Amino acid sequence: MHKLLIANRGEIACRIAVTARRMGIQTVAIFSQVDRDARHVQFCDQAILVEPETTRSTYLNIDGIVRAALSAGADAIHPGYGFLAENAQFSKACKDNNIVFIGPSAEAIELMGDKARAKAFAALAKMPTIPGVDGKNLADDMLGDLAREIGYPVMIKATKGGGGRGLRIVREAADFAAALGSCRREALAGFGDDALMIEKYLSEPRHIELQILSDQFGNVIHFFDRDCSVQRRHQKVIEEAPAIAVSEPTREKMAHAAVGLVKAIGYVGVGTIECVLTPDGKFYFLEMNTRLQVEHGITELITGIDLVEWQLRVASGEPIDFTQGDLSVKGHSLEARICAERPNKSFFPSVGTIDVLELPEHIEFGFGDVRIDRGVSCGDAITPHYDSMIAKVMVHAESRELACEKMNQALAAIQISGVQTNLEFLKKIFINSAFRSGEFHTGFIEENLLTLLDQAKTS
Repeated sequence: MHKLLIANRGEIACRIAVTARRMGIQTVAIFSQVDRDARHVQFCDQAILVEPETTRSTYLNIDGIVRAALSAGADAIHPGYGFLAENAQFSKACKDNNIVFIGPSAEAIELMGDKARAKAFAALAKMPTIPGVDGKNLADDMLGDLAREIGYPVMIKATKGGGGRGLRIVREAADFAAALGSCRREALAGFGDDALMIEKYLSEPRHIELQILSDQFGNVIHFFDRDCSVQRRHQKVIEEAPAIAVSEPTREKMAHAAVGLVKAIGYVGVGTIECVLTPDGKFYFLEMNTRLQVEHGITELITGIDLVEWQLRVASGEPIDFTQGDLSVKGHSLEARICAERPNKSFFPSVGTIDVLELPEHIEFGFGDVRIDRGVSCGDAITPHYDSMIAKVMVHAESRELACEKMNQALAAIQISGVQTNLEFLKKIFINSAFRSGEFHTGFIEENLLTLLDQAKTS
């Protein structure tokens, strides 16, 4: 691999470029008109404008991106996360043009990208799954009958969904029809497919995920687990590694099941198996993300492994040169996502120009006590076209308690103006007694919202 085109923007494009440069691989950025002076463009050796019909579609333009790669002489494309990262058509287009796609095969993406098919395959691979039904080709009234059989509360999910879109929790039968219609419309608009599935809603679960890496020789390694339970509208806000409040027997069972599922798929690359963990210690398969995760950095901090490097090595045909026994958890790591948004206004994005961006002493895209990955600089504009994340703040310490203190110090040293942010909101989470005790679940923000908002009036 000599030249890598990064088909993304923001902090993840910068993150990938840093590792590629260290490995001696040249990098090519793509950009839209509004991103001409963006930080990820400056991080790469070469940059190509991809002209779309709309600003956002630059990073969704498969033909345009492949043409850019061919014109630049790139022999590989890294999709980052979001945009085309889990697009089977993009993976296939790369293969058809003799370009290495840094990710799994189109077949694996298609299999795991459909939640209903993924769940059925997970069940065949002996991984516990949540009771439910695939609603494809079933009439709405029949789905209502099945929901009653499953027992309320239930969750309606778009089979090709993600990021909380096309997803509703329904607690009573009287609300089912309206929620179903809403999910169908949202799924069709967001994913071009209104197929839905219904599952039993599990009360007070934790969201646990397992990071895996597999090569072309059948080797599969897991990098332990993460807890991503602090969410708003099913979107992650705080993540930590390793997962907390998980017994060692359960941890071992989850890891064994995740590795078994990946082997059954014949998957190659980095991926994440997501599970829900109930208060009684039972875990169930939720979905698989066939890409690098936003929160991959905290796993890197507790293992000392550069996951992007191993994505590139595995995609180049190299075998994994270490074993599961070579890995161990070193300390505890936390991540907080700083976004340009208004917590007091339903977390609505805030647009504008960043005129102050002061950060604590840190390392970028690497290993250290404080790591900050960012794709913006002072003077950059936060626009309505793209994600509003400004930076990911990660800390690493010997224990969770010390990591919380280190995060408090890091967040206290950050100054941002020009746009409204969730910075004060995040600060209050890290001093919240329930969060500090570890006794929380995916409903944490919802249950504590009024208190957190009252304490974060300036956000």
